[in-house]
Formats: sequence, structure tokens, C-alpha cells
Amino acid sequence: MTGRLRLLRSQQFPAILLLGAAAVGLLLANSPLHDGIEGLLGAHLAVPGTTLDLSIEHWVSDGLLAVFFFVVALELQYELTRGDLNSVRKAVQPAIAAAGGIVVPIALYLLIAGGPTTSSGWPIPTATDIAFALGVLAVFGRGLPTGVRVFLLALAILDDIVGIIFIAVLFAHDLDFLLLGLGVLAVIVFGALSRMLGGRMRVPAAILMVIVGLTAWGLVASSGVHATIAGVMLGLAMAPRPADATRHVLEPWVNALILPLFAFVAAFVVIPQLSPSELSPAFWAIVVALPVGKILGIAVFGWVAMRIRPRGTAPGLDFADILAAGALGGIGFTVSLLLANLAFADDALIRDQAILGVLVGSLIALVLAAVLVSMRARSHRRAAGAAA
Repeated sequence: MTGRLRLLRSQQFPAILLLGAAAVGLLLANSPLHDGIEGLLGAHLAVPGTTLDLSIEHWVSDGLLAVFFFVVALELQYELTRGDLNSVRKAVQPAIAAAGGIVVPIALYLLIAGGPTTSSGWPIPTATDIAFALGVLAVFGRGLPTGVRVFLLALAILDDIVGIIFIAVLFAHDLDFLLLGLGVLAVIVFGALSRMLGGRMRVPAAILMVIVGLTAWGLVASSGVHATIAGVMLGLAMAPRPADATRHVLEPWVNALILPLFAFVAAFVVIPQLSPSELSPAFWAIVVALPVGKILGIAVFGWVAMRIRPRGTAPGLDFADILAAGALGGIGFTVSLLLANLAFADDALIRDQAILGVLVGSLIALVLAAVLVSMRARSHRRAAGAAA
């Protein structure tokens, strides 16, 4: 069991599992099994006594994925308080690079798909899938300086923050401020209970935290704010020490079950029988904006950040290393898939093509990143060998 948990906490295996689940979802969606699986995913499950009545597909994207965002928030809390982003001096360089990795993909997307039916998809190519990016770095980056990993991790975390803000602000609908206020109150209670986990009340507090956490999720989901935001708020509210322990416990489950299941459901789309010229501009915009927009934005803004870094900060990265990090940033996947579902929720045809665009664009970025990271790793190993 220990070996399995170690494997699921590794950086390579979860990325492979995620890619495999998406491939299986896409394959089955275009097989004779499509109708049966679609019927199963569309089946509704209601919570008695509440307004929650979701399909299995939405229980995965709104319910299980909230646990993923909860774990993301626990990591954000650590990095912002005790990690690589706990000061302006540490955060300024990846923040500038992250800004480029958001602004340039948005500009490219709107340049290609700025029409009235597709412009709402502009947030889709702004995300970086940290699990995939670190997985590719671990597989192909042996010999790279640790600064590259730190830079990429900070960059991806800042991307996550922006993605969370987009989800909270852009995709809220029919807001019920009373339910939202009660949800925030439940989050505060959850945070207070987490500070009782070190004493005699540990077991009752843990049980109450589960109940209050589920209540907060239900209230936020019913308020009109996307349910994953409840996971973010709960993660940020936890006391630091139990937050670290909770992330350690949940990480294998997120990697082994929640993310692959979401990838399967999100990638369960029928490939349209259209010529390339008939595909939606949203598809082409995402395919271009993810790999090209990310690498250009991160590389150019990152290079500028290294030139203007304050005195006393860590040594700057070579431009080629920043270029490799930019290619890794183009692997959008998880959050981009969620944003595609939200941006085109009312147009199934464009939504499915946008999802295909995320898969194709992320795959192009993955291949490009593997090549660039391998080249840079080989160069650093040669330099280290020559110095020895």
C-alpha cells in the first residue's frame, strides 16, 4: 500500500493516468457504447430536502472537482504563507511571467475567435495544469536547475489563482446572497474547527468539519456561485498544520480517482465529422492560444522579469529555460476543460469543439515542452559534467 501511495504522490504517474483517462473518454464517446454511457452520465441524483438535483456528470464536475480545488487551495495557502510566494520579492518574477501567460493567450484567442458566439471562451487558454506540467518536467528534466521547477511551480500556482477568480466572477449566475452569506459563515466555522484539531476535541472537531464542509459546499452550489469555489474557500480557511496533513492524505485520492474521473467525463465528446474549415473558431483559437500564446507570453514577460529583478533575489534563469517553462505552461488540461464547459454551457456544439481544442492544444504543448525540456536538461548535464 505504501508503494502505491508513493506512486500516486509522484509527479509522473498521475499525469499519465490523467492523459489515459481523457483518451479513454474520447475513445468511448466515439464508439458504439456512446449512447449507454451518455445516458448514465446524464442520470440525475437529487439530495432530499435541498435544491440540489444534479446529473452524474455535474456531480463529478461540481462535487468531486471541488475536492480537487480544496487540495489546490491547501497548496496555495502553503505557498503564499511559507513557500515560494510568501514575499513580494519571491513572487514578482513568476507573477510578471504569469501575467504574460494570461494576457497573450487571451489576445490570440480574441484575435481568432472574437465573434459574438465564441468570444466568451477567452478564459479557456489561460490555465496551466500543474500536475501535467510537473509530470513532464520530472520525466524529461533530469539535470535542470531547481530554479526552473520553482519558477514553474510559482507560475502554475498564480495561474490557478487567476483561474479561480475567473470561475468565481465570470460564471456566477442568479446569485442568492443569503445562501452565499450562509456558505461563507459555514466556511468560517470550518476554519475555526480546524484550529481545534490539535487538542482533546480532535475527533469531534474532525467529524464536525466534514459536516460543515459539505454544508458550505451545498450552500455555495445553491447560491449561484460555481461549487468548486466552496472547495477553494474551505482550503484557504484551514489552519496551516492540519492543512498540510489533510493535503497529504487527500492527494493520492485526487490523483487516482477525482482527476481521472473528471478527465474521462470532460473528454467524453463526439469528434465532429467536419472539415477543418467548418470547425468553430473557438477550436482553432484554443489550439493556437494554449501552446503558442503561453510560450510567447511566459517567455517574453519572464525574460523582462529576469532583467528587472530586485537585488538579493535568486539568480535569474536563462532565456532558454524560461522558454521551456513557457511550453510547460501551455498544458492547460484540467482547469481549461472546466472553463470550456462553463464558457459554452449553453451551446453544446461549440462546447464540445472547445474541449477538443483544449485536448489538442494541450497535447501540442506537451510534445513541445518534452522536446525543449529534454534539450535544456541535456545542456545542463553537459555543463555540469564539463565543470566537474
